[in-house]
Amino acid sequence: MGRAGKIAAHVFLAFLALLIGQVLAAGLDTDRPGLLAHAGLYALSAFVVELLFRLERAPWRFVAAADHLRIARSAALTALTFSLLARLFLPDLDGGLRTILAAFVVQIGLLAALRVGRRALHEGVLAEALLRLRPAPAHPALPRLLIIGTAAEAETFLRAPGLTERYAVVGLLTPEARETGDEIRGVCVLGAIDRFDAVMRQLSDGGLSPAAVLFLAEAPLSAFGAERLGRLKSEGVRLLRRPGVVEMGEGPTAAALREISLEELLSRAPVRLDPAPVRALVSGRRVLVTGAGGSIGSELCRQIAASGAAHLTLVDASEANLFLIDREIAEAWPQLPRREALCDVRDADHVTRLLAAEQPDIVFHAAALKHVPMVENHPCEGVRTNVLGTRNVASAAKAAGAAHFALISTDKAVAPSSVMGATKRVAEAIARQFGGGGQMRVGVVRFGNVLGSAGSVVPVFRHQIARGGPVTLTDANVERYFMTIPEAVSLVLRAVAQSAADAAPPAGVLTLEMGEPVKIIDLARRMIELQGLTPGKDIEIRITGLRPGEKLTEALVDVNETAAPKSAGVVEATPVAPPPRIDEATLAGLEAAAIAGDEFGVRAQLFALVERLRSTTAETAQA
Repeated sequence: MGRAGKIAAHVFLAFLALLIGQVLAAGLDTDRPGLLAHAGLYALSAFVVELLFRLERAPWRFVAAADHLRIARSAALTALTFSLLARLFLPDLDGGLRTILAAFVVQIGLLAALRVGRRALHEGVLAEALLRLRPAPAHPALPRLLIIGTAAEAETFLRAPGLTERYAVVGLLTPEARETGDEIRGVCVLGAIDRFDAVMRQLSDGGLSPAAVLFLAEAPLSAFGAERLGRLKSEGVRLLRRPGVVEMGEGPTAAALREISLEELLSRAPVRLDPAPVRALVSGRRVLVTGAGGSIGSELCRQIAASGAAHLTLVDASEANLFLIDREIAEAWPQLPRREALCDVRDADHVTRLLAAEQPDIVFHAAALKHVPMVENHPCEGVRTNVLGTRNVASAAKAAGAAHFALISTDKAVAPSSVMGATKRVAEAIARQFGGGGQMRVGVVRFGNVLGSAGSVVPVFRHQIARGGPVTLTDANVERYFMTIPEAVSLVLRAVAQSAADAAPPAGVLTLEMGEPVKIIDLARRMIELQGLTPGKDIEIRITGLRPGEKLTEALVDVNETAAPKSAGVVEATPVAPPPRIDEATLAGLEAAAIAGDEFGVRAQLFALVERLRSTTAETAQA
């Protein structure tokens, strides 16, 4: 119905409201000549109010509490306008104030009923709501869904379009036991969350076993435990959730539901961040990401694209990885101008030409060799990529006039015992040397292990469990910090945004608050349980011994650094003494040894340089 039709309907209902109001207030007297005149004047008053306040602009099918308040305001203004006009033109209103009050109430009821009826028709629930006395049975042709979350979250979700076309909701579990038996938009609250097992048995006995369980919040999920979740997965029950904060642009529709990943089941409750600072950093800017096809780089590209970048340049040395992320960005954000560049960061001339052509405002350097054992066996390649590659990208970014340069580092750079950790510690120092001078702001972000990344132990454990074991780990006491890829990247972006917004450049390295470290053996046990298996019985856990360069524990702050909170989820690790500057001669010597394949010379020079960087006094640092 168009707006003119809505206005006509509102005016007619006002006319009818006055007639009904007079009947209620003074009785019906059809012979009274002023009856229709007063009703017409009341309708005219409603018409004037409609023209002034445009009540018809609110779609009837989306009526909400705020719309009912506007209806009451409109009816009150209509009654007031009529009172003024009637005093001037038709003062002999039968019933007087009682008629006007009755008409006011009736008009509210008629306008509200019109909208509620229209929305019920739109949602296809009018006949069902009028005739059904009990909650509707599950549709036999649709997968059955059990919802877990608060009543408010469930009500919001159940209003989402397309839900009834994809799932048959069989019930709801909430944190409050007192809500048991309540009905929320036709779905019954079957009990409290802690009665989950009992509710599942009841549904199974009634032939209504759910094919999927939807978690509307992370808190209930984290309380379920790996064994119970593993049992559900082994029984074929899908575990679903809605999109989170970092999955921007998706609404709470049924189509947006997705399977909960293994990494999410293993991690703690994620840090929740306001995306506004990241949007302020990226929106309208030209952004370049190296290592764009990797696990961290690809997620950086996704979140940068979702934050409204003006242009995105994707750089990677892997043809396959670059092709996949470029296609994904093209499909998800087709309007975003972008360029894919097949480029190795070790090629200084190519990197310089590329950045000079792209003129990025912000550069995220995620390209690196990250497997500890692999870099340990190939130290020359580790130096050429992690150390010299960082120098090449930072130098080219500064020459191209970039405003911000961000290096993705690792907790293995703290007190490094491996070649990989040592190369990243030197890379941190090199990157920071290109900052300052009022030209390019440099930020180094250091964090621990990322669940599901290319260098994570999780894919290894998953493969070992799939083939029946054994699951191998180096030591029962090894523990690491963990977070999911989207969470790590959102924190990286937040840290860089925070640094960019500060008046002074960062005094140290930005580290991410990773929570408590996790024992790798506990991680292995949980992964086995999440497959519905028993550790030690169905799958053996075998200890193999520490590998070269591997430590039992990792830290995010070194002995020569002091930590202070920077913002939510971000800590700044500041050196206690000014770090030494790595001169060109030192880098040239390291580069010559790496190119020559002198592994002994590379290790000796690399760790000597790390010792200088980790010194706690300025005198030792400059020695």
